[in-house]
Amino acid sequence: SRIQGTRLLVETLNTLHAPPKVLINASAMGYYGSQGDRLLDETSPNGTGFLAKLCHDWEKEALKAQTADTRVVLYRIGLILSVQGGALKKMLPPFKLGLGGVLGNPHAYISWIDMNDLIQGLHFCLSNKNIQGPINAMAPNPVTNREFTKTLGKVLHRPTPFPLPPLMVKLLFGEMGQELLLSSIRAIPAHLIAAGFPFSCPTLEESLNAQIHP
Repeated sequence: SRIQGTRLLVETLNTLHAPPKVLINASAMGYYGSQGDRLLDETSPNGTGFLAKLCHDWEKEALKAQTADTRVVLYRIGLILSVQGGALKKMLPPFKLGLGGVLGNPHAYISWIDMNDLIQGLHFCLSNKNIQGPINAMAPNPVTNREFTKTLGKVLHRPTPFPLPPLMVKLLFGEMGQELLLSSIRAIPAHLIAAGFPFSCPTLEESLNAQIHP
């Protein structure tokens, strides 16, 4: 659906007499694959695994829309933090009961982004004519699973004594969630920082407080 849908869209755009000035392709941090504690940015190579290959092929199709009239932005999205849905919404009930804990490997890194920064980043990329190519839509401060757990417990004023094994992560968050939450991706938004994007929630504690205690 990602690759063929994007291909059809791009083929259609390329037939227009007045093509759009910008196409933003929203893929994922999974482009980098699991790379431990290696610090990654937009110049880092494509990783291995299902999601890494999917994102690579997906972006390859999107880049076919790039012409003198149309710039293409490859928006690689991290783990989105929002109480309205996604991983955070599923985590909150057990954490509020004091039953939360580390998800999988405590040393694995999570590259995350606050929902408001995700949306503002899209607007920033639409408005800034100098932005094109890969953009890491992630906060500038990735954290380990252990740091994520401790910070969420701190914001909720709850203990976090119960680690969640990989099998339970898969059952709760599905195959895609398992790959995102159990992989170790330590990526930073080097291009957004260089372009002067003002993150409203650059740290995890700021984001969780903004989402949970607005």
